[in-house]
Amino acid sequence: MDQKTKNQLKILACKARMGVLEGTFNAKSGHPGGSLSICEALTYLYFRELNVDPADPDKPDRDRFVLSKGHCAPALYSVLSLRGFFPWSEIARLRKPGALLQGHPAISIPGVDMSSGSLGQGISAAVGMALSAKHFGDGFRVYAILGDGEIEEGQVWEAAMFAANKKLSNLVAYVDYNGLQIDGTVEQVNSPLPIDEKFRAFGWNVLTVDGHDFDDLERVFAAARSCTDRPTAIIATSVKGKGVSFMEGQVGWHGKGPNAEEYEQGMNELKAQLAALEGEE
Repeated sequence: MDQKTKNQLKILACKARMGVLEGTFNAKSGHPGGSLSICEALTYLYFRELNVDPADPDKPDRDRFVLSKGHCAPALYSVLSLRGFFPWSEIARLRKPGALLQGHPAISIPGVDMSSGSLGQGISAAVGMALSAKHFGDGFRVYAILGDGEIEEGQVWEAAMFAANKKLSNLVAYVDYNGLQIDGTVEQVNSPLPIDEKFRAFGWNVLTVDGHDFDDLERVFAAARSCTDRPTAIIATSVKGKGVSFMEGQVGWHGKGPNAEEYEQGMNELKAQLAALEGEE
């Protein structure tokens, strides 16, 4: 990846973070912490990896994406809007009655392939999509983002076992390992560690990545494509609340949006980051 492309992706990820704050502030609710930790991953997927077309969101040969940790929809919505699936003005209407964008992804939203949010179910749906593609000889690939707290659900491991048994090499599960969930650290609540060894024991190709490094993301997604005999699990180390100083590494930003003062501070921080990035172009 050349420096110009990488910088453009950084700009898009920063704008996505601004969308997360915009949406959760106006909604007075939501999950900004876990949304902010996946902005680079979603940006890379929608601007570099996925075969999708905003002009034809339902085209049959498109790659499928499932946000298994569906409560982090504010990040997905921001990236979908930046990619051109719907106007940016919808972001400020997050969770409003009758609005396009609700608290969890729904297939009624352009660009969304699976209604999700009940933790553990999204990856099962992604497995079903990948199995269908293999069965019917379709060429599309399937990607799912899971939370590290989410993988404490037993259903995740049933899906993992099935996917490996069926050799679903067209499936990528990206685990956002930010170390925090609603009640504390993942180790304190119900430790899923070691995540990489568990997926490997279930028969997956396992890769690790810095979830905020675009060069590293390019490396692992390319490696996932080259694996032809099993599904791939990408274990991504990330920072919950990334990009907003008072949210970084804090467990409290789960289920609430920023107040006016916090919104102003967070947006000012992100605007400064954006200006610095644009100055490098």
